[in-house]
Amino acid sequence: MPTALTPAELTVVPTFADLPPETLTWLVEHGERREYASGDTIVQPGEAAEFMTAILSGGLQFFAVNNGNREPIFRIEAGQVSGVLPYSRLRTFKGLALAVGPTVIYALHRDKFPELEQASPELVQRLVALMSDRAREEARGQERDEKLRALGKLSAGLAHELNNPAAAIARAAEALTQLVAAKPAQLRALVASCPTPEALAALTALATKDVTQAPKFTALECADREDEVSDWLEEQGVSDGYRLASGLLEAGIGVEELAPVSEKLPETARAAAFTWLEGQLTTLRLIRDLQEASARISTLVNNVKTYSHMDRSADYAPLDVQAGLESTLNILGYPLRQKNIRVIRDYADGLPAVRGQVSSLNQVWTNLLDNAIDALPPGGQITLRTTFGGDFVRVFILDNGPGIAPDVLPHIFEPFYTTKQAGEGTGLGLDIAQRIIRNHGGRLEVQSKPGHTEFCAWLPVE
Repeated sequence: MPTALTPAELTVVPTFADLPPETLTWLVEHGERREYASGDTIVQPGEAAEFMTAILSGGLQFFAVNNGNREPIFRIEAGQVSGVLPYSRLRTFKGLALAVGPTVIYALHRDKFPELEQASPELVQRLVALMSDRAREEARGQERDEKLRALGKLSAGLAHELNNPAAAIARAAEALTQLVAAKPAQLRALVASCPTPEALAALTALATKDVTQAPKFTALECADREDEVSDWLEEQGVSDGYRLASGLLEAGIGVEELAPVSEKLPETARAAAFTWLEGQLTTLRLIRDLQEASARISTLVNNVKTYSHMDRSADYAPLDVQAGLESTLNILGYPLRQKNIRVIRDYADGLPAVRGQVSSLNQVWTNLLDNAIDALPPGGQITLRTTFGGDFVRVFILDNGPGIAPDVLPHIFEPFYTTKQAGEGTGLGLDIAQRIIRNHGGRLEVQSKPGHTEFCAWLPVE
């Protein structure tokens, strides 16, 4: 037989602790005491939410259940109040709750709330305040989740962006190691063939050629020219001409440049001379590749600094919104390339600065661009446009995707409203964007139809 509930048991709950005796008596008479063993299921996903529950001892562990997997989300300890509260719109539980150790709870059915309001308006006010605190805490948690989700996507894209130049540096460094190791032997072979000073001058002139000015050819043209250079080198006594042809052509040197030098060289010197020349030109090209790759990494690091505002305080300051848009585009370079999305820039000249927080506004641009990328099919188009008029800078982010459904459009700025699959979004991205723009004294608007979705952020100038 269950143990009878007493008013003294309820006083372990801070919300009930200093209530008048008659209120505690009312709670005892209209509620019930429930006991659970450790691990017992107290709430099932999809179960109707009908009771306010106060934990008298033990605790409840709530889990999100996805595809049969449990993920712990929060715990209710002894002394806390949970479940349905007065004026709550909660109707069903989404998660699973298990008892943590032997657990005793007090349960009051929601049908008793009108009577409770008559019996103790003070307690109802406490419970409503508790519900408000819980809603704020949940919103903060969801907002943190939204920021972490966005950070995860940006980090993944940035990792790809950094991986390419880092891999290029590693490849170039390995190739340079091999080339530098071969230099002494090539030099000995060249000196041993006794080329004349005139021949050496012609050879070194080719070796200092600007490799960045090499002409570009199609794949078929490159194959034809490689065959031509390879055959010519073999005619000059270079047995591995096929190996040298590609490196010489990448530097823009073909038969027409090699022939005059060859005429000045003894036949016995040509193989050593052209082997040395190809090694020197390839070394220069690899150094150029290293410089470009390291410059790309430096650019990405600067973009991250600009995007995150790491090198400045979080205070409001004059800022260039177009610079923020560009740094955000660079950070999102990987997903844009993945879907082959074309970006059109239509920036106004002489746009005045706005007063704001760079990191906050960049979060807005990220949310809007990320949504556009998700909505667009491969090969889609995004347009960034800025205008100025009436003391406002206006930033437009447009895409030519399928558009937002008419029944969805009125709700897109509502917190937790999302059309994405579970786990793909919290429904807070646009709510956060709207609040950031409002905090800057502006507003965020949207209009959409098939083939044209347009977000416009109004930001006051200083």
